[in-house]
Amino acid sequence: MTHYNDVPPGSEALIVVHVPLVGHIVRETMARVPSHVDRDDLSSAGLTALVQAAHSYDPERGVPFNRYATTRIRGAILDELRSIDWASRSVRRRARELDATRGHLATVLGRPASTAEVAQATGLSSDEVTANDDDVARAQVLSLHASEDESLGERLASGSPTPEAIVEHRERLTYLTEAITELPERLRHVVEQYFIAERPMAEIAETLGVTESRVSQLRAEALVLLRDALHHALEPDLVAGPERPGGAAARRRQAYFAAVAARHAAGLRGFGEPRTAVNASA
Repeated sequence: MTHYNDVPPGSEALIVVHVPLVGHIVRETMARVPSHVDRDDLSSAGLTALVQAAHSYDPERGVPFNRYATTRIRGAILDELRSIDWASRSVRRRARELDATRGHLATVLGRPASTAEVAQATGLSSDEVTANDDDVARAQVLSLHASEDESLGERLASGSPTPEAIVEHRERLTYLTEAITELPERLRHVVEQYFIAERPMAEIAETLGVTESRVSQLRAEALVLLRDALHHALEPDLVAGPERPGGAAARRRQAYFAAVAARHAAGLRGFGEPRTAVNASA
């Protein structure tokens, strides 16, 4: 298993190696929220927070990146939950019906009704009554709008990124995904298996029929290409020039950058294009 603290330098590497962390936190969150909450919305918020964390992380502060990123990701997901109405219309409608039934039974019985009595009166099961109460309770706890103090939301300091920053981070993440897809087959395999699938380097080496040292070299080469591809698309001034501008390696790099740009343009047009293998390895 990949150790989250054992990552190569550079924010792009931090993003790639910690993508599974976002999935883990989203799965953990989905187990505690109503079924109508959109998993993709939470994943998008988490990935945006991961990108932001990778670019603002300062290792000199002594905080491991996985701990720093986990805090940012959980905060972003909580903000996403706060921005939506957890309790759907059907949940709130049933909650009102249950409240009315409880009020009626309390009058008749002279005491608060039990869950079983409410369930019998409404024709629901006890589990359905409990589930509805839980959904509404979660909405009240996590929604700032459910607070009796209407100014609470205004007084809370927010570390959430601005809409412009969110767009920028999502674009960067999109470019990263496209850059991984356009890597030469062997480099792409190493990145996907090592960072995404979290397979040990020894297993990857055995699959490719090479040594672990060679896998480490391929990994480093892939990360350099990914970093340069993102810089080429978003921050061209940061792209380091090739040692031999007219050499074959430089031409392969440019072909790779062009392939990433073409894939991105195809995505913006709303349709995909067949993957073109580019041998960008030196």
